[in-house]
Amino acid sequence: MFISKGYAVFGDTVNFTGGNIIIGKYLEIFEDKSGKMTFNQVVKEKDFRQSTDNTPNMGLSQSIFWIRFTLANKTSNSDLYLELAHPMIRDCELLELNGKKTQSIRYHEYDNFNVRKVKHQNLIFRLEIEPDHQKCYYLRVKGSNQVILPMILRNQENFLESSQLSETINGIFTGIIIVMVLYNLFIYFSTSDKSYLFYVLYVLSVGLAQTALSGYAFKYIWPNSPQFNAVATVWFSGFAGIFAMLFVKNFLQLREKWPFGIIIINVIIALYSSTGLLNLAGFELLSYRAVDIAGVVGAVGLFIVGFKLSKENYRPAKLFLTAWTLFLLGLFLLVLRNINILPYNALTTYTMQLGSIMEVVLLSIALADKINIFKREREESQAQALRVSMENEKIILEQNAFLEKSVNERTAELQFANRELNTALTQLKDTQTQLIDSEKMASLGQLTAGIAHEINNPINFVSSNIRPLRRDIDDVLEILDSYDDIRQVDSIESLQNKINEIEQLKEELDLDYIKTELGTLLKGMEDGASRTVEIVKGLKIFSRVDEADLNLANINEGIESTLIILNYQMGNSIELVKDLGNIPSIECYAGKINQVFMNILTNSIYALLKEKHENSKPTIWVKSWLMDPEHIAISLRDNGPGMKPEVRAKIFEPFFTTKQVGDGTGLGLSIVFKIIEVHQGNIQVNTEVGKGTEFLITLPVKRKMRPIQEFNEQ
Repeated sequence: MFISKGYAVFGDTVNFTGGNIIIGKYLEIFEDKSGKMTFNQVVKEKDFRQSTDNTPNMGLSQSIFWIRFTLANKTSNSDLYLELAHPMIRDCELLELNGKKTQSIRYHEYDNFNVRKVKHQNLIFRLEIEPDHQKCYYLRVKGSNQVILPMILRNQENFLESSQLSETINGIFTGIIIVMVLYNLFIYFSTSDKSYLFYVLYVLSVGLAQTALSGYAFKYIWPNSPQFNAVATVWFSGFAGIFAMLFVKNFLQLREKWPFGIIIINVIIALYSSTGLLNLAGFELLSYRAVDIAGVVGAVGLFIVGFKLSKENYRPAKLFLTAWTLFLLGLFLLVLRNINILPYNALTTYTMQLGSIMEVVLLSIALADKINIFKREREESQAQALRVSMENEKIILEQNAFLEKSVNERTAELQFANRELNTALTQLKDTQTQLIDSEKMASLGQLTAGIAHEINNPINFVSSNIRPLRRDIDDVLEILDSYDDIRQVDSIESLQNKINEIEQLKEELDLDYIKTELGTLLKGMEDGASRTVEIVKGLKIFSRVDEADLNLANINEGIESTLIILNYQMGNSIELVKDLGNIPSIECYAGKINQVFMNILTNSIYALLKEKHENSKPTIWVKSWLMDPEHIAISLRDNGPGMKPEVRAKIFEPFFTTKQVGDGTGLGLSIVFKIIEVHQGNIQVNTEVGKGTEFLITLPVKRKMRPIQEFNEQ
């Protein structure tokens, strides 16, 4: 680009006599904070300031900086090279003033690497200044992070030597990083120790971060990705910090050695993680600042952790502290160079790479040393275990004789105890048999009393009707006999008299009443006989002589038969509310299921008759329904006194009873529980003190059962 105007140039002239020269102190610098000024405006600007540093450092900035300077070639060669030796500067333009014309060379931050005229990791401008001539230049630099301007003027020979040295040093650095990664990755796959994995990831991240920082990553690895190159340093620095913290946490075993150190490590990990998040959110400058802050905090934090464990004579911590100190020393020297305390030369340029190499090598040695420590500890542990094993073997041999004697003595004692237990068990079975017999006799007495009471009523009704029936029959027979006398009448007059006598007899005996009474008496006797038949049928249903077999049975019939037997106990004192639903017959041991109803209802009747009810009448609710296609449910509920939680917890235990002495054996509900268990059903007790008790029974409709148990042997 050529512009036909002439401009005045200010500043000290750089007299180049050969070799290389850092021209920082010859520069005049102007900061365009708006970033919108044109070249014509900048040329007229009077706010240029003379640089006093060999390497001007503007810090983190996104401003545009204009640098002007004058170069005088005092050599015999017209080819000169101006190197902007800071790879993080990726967007700049050099404008050459030649009389009234201006020629520019522009490097854009989004250009691929191949666009560069000089294929170098730093931005290189090839200048053509004739011997004993001078030219004036303006350099426009766009900041995106830290703006450092190490500007070096070289001749061709010196430029080639410098490039060769840089390639060699960075090649050595890359080779060592690759060797460390592959070597320790192999060890990780052999040992599965996470410390090696985190170390490999750390070394790889450090290598990529250093390579991106030096510009070689853009040159060799991703030359066609300038956008990624712009943020690579932030991301790989963040990854390096995170993996370094994870490596230290595992390598130094902080969880066991110093738990508080884990808090320090987690804080540093959070700081390094924030760098990538800030960069993703678009806060580019802030992400670079976060990298600096995380680096400082991480350096101090790891130094504290290493120093703390080294004081405790922990060998891995000493090696780590040495490696970390060397890395920090290289970083410190680089910072001193960037702030112009140390000169800008080959030594200070590569202190970071040198410190990183020494660190990764020493850390690899520390990892290997840790394996040796584990090996020695394992060998010592095995030797100690062998000694302990031999001592234990000796002790075992000495104790065998004693144990054998003790076993014989103990065996004799156990045999004696076993005989006593067998005797006690026999006595217990006898006692249990007696209790079961007592329970059976009580149930039999209850059953007999109920049957006698129920049958007595209809029988009494029949017997009380026999005498009036006989009387009425005699009267009818008397009338019939009077009709027989008609045969002996021989005249109409006598016949008329006889008929009058018969009519008079009918009136005296009240034949119409006799007819009515005969119907009433016969109907009453028929009802009594039917009631007796019903009771006998209910008794048969209740007893179920086929109870040893699994058969289909109507549960509602069993409930009805049980209520018939217990009717005399309830009498008029207890109200019975029945709600028997339409349920299918189920496969069960019907006699045992009836026994369940008998035992539960007997307890309810006992509780209701014993308790005084002032505000409500004693009531028993009996309900059955189909719960689902495979199960039926029966609810037996009363409004009795209820049970306390401690009583509720024990009601199914054998021999537990709340009845008075002589009123029960405590076996009724335990037998109920076993019967329901055999039927693979479920029994649930809902009770509340003062509000009554409900027994909710669930039984399967059809299911294969195991053989019936002999409950009287339990």
